[in-house]
Amino acid sequence: MTRSDLVEELAARFAQLTQRDAEHAVKTIQDAVSDALVQGQRIEIRGFGSFSVSRRPARIGRNPRSGESVSIPEKRVPHFKPGKALRESVDFQTSPATPVAAPAAD
Repeated sequence: MTRSDLVEELAARFAQLTQRDAEHAVKTIQDAVSDALVQGQRIEIRGFGSFSVSRRPARIGRNPRSGESVSIPEKRVPHFKPGKALRESVDFQTSPATPVAAPAAD
């Protein structure tokens, strides 16, 4: 699902929202999440999941082409941890309804 798909879905579910209002709502939420993560804050949406910033320490890596050692600096990266309800609904949707029996060996 892309951002434009999300805007269309939001506008379709709520008839009182115009396409422009739905786009503004999605952009506002996206900006709020981004701004909070830039400031190092944690965002928790109950039933959906939480966004946080993780720290990756500096390390020594290798250039795959030349094989020489390269210093990789410390990084702060966004991290998403799905909530229990989201994990369960995704797992339920991807699990097969009935187990498939293995063919009998002759």
